[in-house]
Amino acid sequence: MYNWCVAAAGKPHATWTLGTVSFVESSFFPIPPDAMLLPMSLARPDRAYYFATVCTLTSVAGGILGYAIGYFLYESLGLWLMQLYGYGAKVEWFQQQYREWGAWFILIKGLTPIPYKLVTIVSGFAMYPILPFIVLSLITRGARFFVVAFVCHRYGDRAREIIEKRLELWATIFAVILVAGIVGAIFLF
Repeated sequence: MYNWCVAAAGKPHATWTLGTVSFVESSFFPIPPDAMLLPMSLARPDRAYYFATVCTLTSVAGGILGYAIGYFLYESLGLWLMQLYGYGAKVEWFQQQYREWGAWFILIKGLTPIPYKLVTIVSGFAMYPILPFIVLSLITRGARFFVVAFVCHRYGDRAREIIEKRLELWATIFAVILVAGIVGAIFLF
């Protein structure tokens, strides 16, 4: 996948592919856009900030879709899930807690390996106000993607050499972090 992303970085459709992955990851797709952002930014450090901007904007756009899924499917799926887990009587309490602490939840979870789609769907389900959700998502997703862009732009060839020298190790670390994020999300929700 790494080699494909590096090869794709110079092709005309690369940015569209990156944007598409970033968009769908925010609402239903399991692979985070970092899997494309990092190798593409290493292959083209001069365009790293552009790639981070695309990732940020399309991720937040996909986050709005995830928010809509949580918001509009609340009556059919959300309420059923709350009752299934024994929280049927606590729905209003949950929504109030999320309104009070949701900003911190969005900011912190948007930076972690916990899948962002969970943040977007829960934000809609909890009926967190949409405009603050969008602003907070821009901040947290932008921070995450622009850190990658900064490292790739600043240390481009050196970072690429380090990563490619031990690609299997870095891929394993990335996979462990991703799985830990998913497991953490299961236990936190």
